[in-house]
Amino acid sequence: MKTYPLKSITVEEATEKQFGLVDAITQVFEGKDILTRGDLGVVPGYNQPITTHKVEKVLARFFDAEAAMLIRGAGTMAIRLALHAALPRNATLLVHEAPVYPTTQVTLDMLGIKTVVANFNDVKELQKVLENETIDGALVQLTRQKPDDSYDSQAVIECIKTFAPNRPIITDDNYAVMKISKIGCEQGANLSCFSTFKVLGPEGVGCIVGDQKYIDILRKENYSGGLQVQGFEALDVLRGMVYAPVALALSAKVTDEVCTRLNEGEIPGIKKAFIANAQSKVILVTFNKPIAQKVLEQAEKLGSAPNPVGAESKYEIVPMFYRVSGTFRAAIPNVETNTIRINPMRAGADTIIRILKQAMEV
Repeated sequence: MKTYPLKSITVEEATEKQFGLVDAITQVFEGKDILTRGDLGVVPGYNQPITTHKVEKVLARFFDAEAAMLIRGAGTMAIRLALHAALPRNATLLVHEAPVYPTTQVTLDMLGIKTVVANFNDVKELQKVLENETIDGALVQLTRQKPDDSYDSQAVIECIKTFAPNRPIITDDNYAVMKISKIGCEQGANLSCFSTFKVLGPEGVGCIVGDQKYIDILRKENYSGGLQVQGFEALDVLRGMVYAPVALALSAKVTDEVCTRLNEGEIPGIKKAFIANAQSKVILVTFNKPIAQKVLEQAEKLGSAPNPVGAESKYEIVPMFYRVSGTFRAAIPNVETNTIRINPMRAGADTIIRILKQAMEV
């Protein structure tokens, strides 16, 4: 199988992102405010905690966007609200020729959105669809939706802007933020959407970054006190994001090392290892024999995580040995019998190799 994982930033590039985010913090906050737990409630003049307002200013500055907004409901609700703000009711939305992520499909059904499909892997085909179809907007997922996806999200965004001008482009940036050089709004999209839980932040908080006019619509509707992201949660978003880029770059580096070592024959019985975005960047390991389930059972006993929590959340430290994703199972018959995926999380290559070798020996 040929896969086309996203190009991860290096540890050095990730370090610069960390420094850049801290610099943005110092341009918005006074030092003493960072050492607090933040304020609460619908503060007059802000209709939200002042701390949350400041964190949103930091995020907008860091991502070079007009505005940012923290919302409840993680990445799913960020995408839902972005589509609601940017598109008319019963709109027609351009999507990639791939299964729509299940929670996003629920959103499309809720909002009465119809879809037009184009193969983002082929820019010429995408252009042809845009020339022959009328769309109200587009949704571009930055990470891979199918095993053979290879599209360049920035090229896709630029094509849409050229052949469907003035149509809002929303990007699903989950599993890509702080891992690649630019998120969707930095590539030219109107709104980027992601879960802060996936960048070492708090549970259930999502983020929308991009055009002021759409975020203003959401702010006007987000007046209830119960909908506010409180000051302490907003500060936790920043604290997690400061450490996320280097941690994720180290994980990508370990992913490359493990894949190389396995393909060099360090562990007998492995047919092939390759890297894929499914959704996180992981190592897919294919065995010569149908021993995948046995390896997963033994790996947990040896200390690996048996399932994700938030896909690289702050809780996930040990490497995760897990079944292959649903998209891969749908694409390759019986792949779950001889293939597993491994996410290094915070582990080193030696730990992963040791657990895998011992699990195969039992």
